[in-house]
Amino acid sequence: MPRSKQIIGFVAWLVVSFIAAAIGSAASIQAGPFYTQLVRPSWAPPPDLFGPVWTILYALMGIAAWLVWRVGGFRAARTALTLFLVQLAVNALWSWLFFGWHLGGFAFANIVLLWMLIVATLIVFWRVRPLAGALFIPYLLWVSFASALNYSVWRLNPQILG
Repeated sequence: MPRSKQIIGFVAWLVVSFIAAAIGSAASIQAGPFYTQLVRPSWAPPPDLFGPVWTILYALMGIAAWLVWRVGGFRAARTALTLFLVQLAVNALWSWLFFGWHLGGFAFANIVLLWMLIVATLIVFWRVRPLAGALFIPYLLWVSFASALNYSVWRLNPQILG
């Protein structure tokens, strides 16, 4: 694959990942005041931590997708890259469910589905290129933590999060 095509592909997969980030963050622009008014467990991280963590995770996702794409393009890795795109869409929806629409139960169901899609994507990425699968491990760990946090915050705030 020519170097110029690799660079364009690298940028494209990062852009795809950060478009999903932007769609999700559009719902959470005003999340700070909303989140701080919620009763949170003692182990909840400070709100300022989420942005940097997610920025790193989206970058890792984009790099992982690029590594899979490099093996033979979209056609050669159609299943893996389609699964990647589906999990990105489910990821973006979570912010709307939780922060935009204040639907804690639906957000929790969404994040459980997201967790399963991340595991599936990690596995298929690993089969194509082990490093690509490994780059999904921090994402899986963070979403595992975020799932527990989502559940706890939802149960602690039934009047606000339904």
